[in-house]
Amino acid sequence: MTATNLPAINLHNTALLLIDIQNDYFPGGAMALHQSEQAAAQAARVLQGFRRASLPVIHIQHEMVGDRGFFLPGTEGQKIHASVTPEADETVVVKNYPSSFLRTELDQLLEKQGIKHLVIVGMMTHMCVNTTVRAAAEHGYGVTLIGDATATRDLILDGESVPAEQVQRAMLASVIGFFAEVTTADGFLQQHKLI
Repeated sequence: MTATNLPAINLHNTALLLIDIQNDYFPGGAMALHQSEQAAAQAARVLQGFRRASLPVIHIQHEMVGDRGFFLPGTEGQKIHASVTPEADETVVVKNYPSSFLRTELDQLLEKQGIKHLVIVGMMTHMCVNTTVRAAAEHGYGVTLIGDATATRDLILDGESVPAEQVQRAMLASVIGFFAEVTTADGFLQQHKLI
């Protein structure tokens, strides 16, 4: 991951988007991801940096439509993880699809706040994070993706397992350039003096 020398962004029109950091993605949850605790710890560091600087924070919370076995409405697994619990003045947007923009008020909220750039962390890298990053770019937002603050899982292709580490690297690489700049929590926080 590229950790330094990223294009400068204006933090005054930037918001942090935390995608689906919810209990079902953690050990003991219905859809535990590879290294979700480590990713959440990095996301929490970025969140604290935004809070210290009084910058906008938006939490995305997935609510499953139909019974897919996780993120079921009203369950403990659907709740946002304690490591990034929203504060009273932070917005929570509930979504039902991989894109945080599809059939939600997210775009209107960002436009109302004058947001031009999104810093994105969350889960799953290959699904809701990837989809939202691409949708954000298509909506005209600049995007910085904090790669080590995202997590995914092993996938299956033609009966063969694709390890989570490979899925993670491929998904991060796939958005570099047109869709997003990719960095680390340390790289971002140091570059913007949010530590």
